[in-house]
Amino acid sequence: MMTTEIFTALAIFALVSSITPGPNNLMLMTSGINFGLRRTAPHMLGVAGGFTVMIILIGLGIMQVIEAVPGSMTFITILSGLYLLYMAWKIATTDTSLARDYAATAKSKPFTFLQAALFQWVNPKAWTMALTAISAYAPKSQGWIGVLMVAAVFGAINLPATGTWAVMGAKMRRFFGDPVRLKTFNIIAAILLVASLYPMVAGLLAK
Repeated sequence: MMTTEIFTALAIFALVSSITPGPNNLMLMTSGINFGLRRTAPHMLGVAGGFTVMIILIGLGIMQVIEAVPGSMTFITILSGLYLLYMAWKIATTDTSLARDYAATAKSKPFTFLQAALFQWVNPKAWTMALTAISAYAPKSQGWIGVLMVAAVFGAINLPATGTWAVMGAKMRRFFGDPVRLKTFNIIAAILLVASLYPMVAGLLAK
């Protein structure tokens, strides 16, 4: 079984890593501002559900495959970076002409549950969190049960932690009802999303 010390350390790691800035949280806040909390809810649930499944699959074998195949993590990192650049471009070019009525905006849509869940696999921060959680906190003696325990802790903490960013975004939506303000915010959010790639790029250059 997971000791109290390990459980506490895991819970703290899950909270800190889930609530600090990263691609998921930046995109959730942006979605909250652009679309409101109700339309962002599937995105929130997709992040939490997708990441929980990611931890389970990594713990049940994907981590061993990555360790066995040279260069696989580098490939994943590069692919993730390219996709995040694409998402930054999408955010920066979002149509803000109907900032006061996004329900009527056909071109601008929030992430669906499935899109948010799949996004975890191209999110560098999610990979780092999942690999660290499994390697550092999953009780080796418990096998797949240990993996599920780690996933359960993250599943319970990740949703309210990341959801906080969507709520903050929704609270600021009235201020960003002006198309110019919203466009400015989206551009800043896109720049921050690109900036979040710095640790990944630095890691690749250091190899």
